Amino acid sequence: MSRYITSRIQQDKNEKRKLSTIIIPTAPLNGTDFYIQTTSVERLDKLAKIFYEDSSLWWIIAAANGLGKGTYVIPQNTRLRIPDKTNMQQVINNTNSSR
Repeated sequence: MSRYITSRIQQDKNEKRKLSTIIIPTAPLNGTDFYIQTTSVERLDKLAKIFYEDSSLWWIIAAANGLGKGTYVIPQNTRLRIPDKTNMQQVINNTNSSR
């Protein structure tokens, strides 16, 4: 699953290519989401590896919990929602294709 799948390639006035801005949606609440309380300092990428078997999906957890602005580190005793990733690609597609 890629958060960049709906990116469009843009070209500026100097003909330099770049990807368009991506809106990273928050996963909608789902009855199959997990909730955890950290008992020690944790990292978003390590939690993604545990729950999604892919550390690059750390941004799903970050977006759902308003985290990850400059750091992967999650303080001790933080309650987190771990979204079910099943429908995330569809959420990403819908969010970015409607712009």
